[in-house]
Amino acid sequence: MGGCNCMKEDKTIRYYNSNAREFVLGTVSVDFELTQKKFTDRLPKNAAILDFGCGSGRDTKYFLSQGYRVDAVDGSAELCKLASEYTGIEVKHAFFNELAQVEQYDGIWACSSILHLPVDELKEVMRKMVIALKDNGIIYTSFKYGTFAGERNGRYFTDMTETTFAGFIKQIEHVTIEEQWISLDVRPERGDEKWLNLILRKK
Repeated sequence: MGGCNCMKEDKTIRYYNSNAREFVLGTVSVDFELTQKKFTDRLPKNAAILDFGCGSGRDTKYFLSQGYRVDAVDGSAELCKLASEYTGIEVKHAFFNELAQVEQYDGIWACSSILHLPVDELKEVMRKMVIALKDNGIIYTSFKYGTFAGERNGRYFTDMTETTFAGFIKQIEHVTIEEQWISLDVRPERGDEKWLNLILRKK
């Protein structure tokens, strides 16, 4: 899931460290291929991908199986261990605000991850993500659908709607919304939860 060094995020990281195995069991086998393909269909062959807050490593493993080069990071040390075992690559323990690469990636995948940042920190991290992308690179990210911001179930969340995200992304230079859609949660017994999915393009 990644993170920063703020108190709110530390609590979120503690949650994932304490519940890492349960989280992996609940997410690693979920079929996410339709969304993954919306992302990979826009990438060049042999693209370099950053899985930014990789969690269980589910998506990293898929991208590797499709022949992409993948860097995977997460802010939870326990999730890094489990994701490394699952994917067969070293998953780096790093926080979102430590991203420092410049024009290195064709795509950044931030699935249900940067939503754990308060909006002011999200702005700074999104700027770093755009810098880390090559020209014309893409970002996939997702947020729980709504206007809530705060602690929920032991973790910090910033929810988004189409309107709130449109206002947010206007504050970030050199990136535009290419596609957005609403989906239902794919996990068992969570189907009533809505998500805002976004494909962003560096211009």
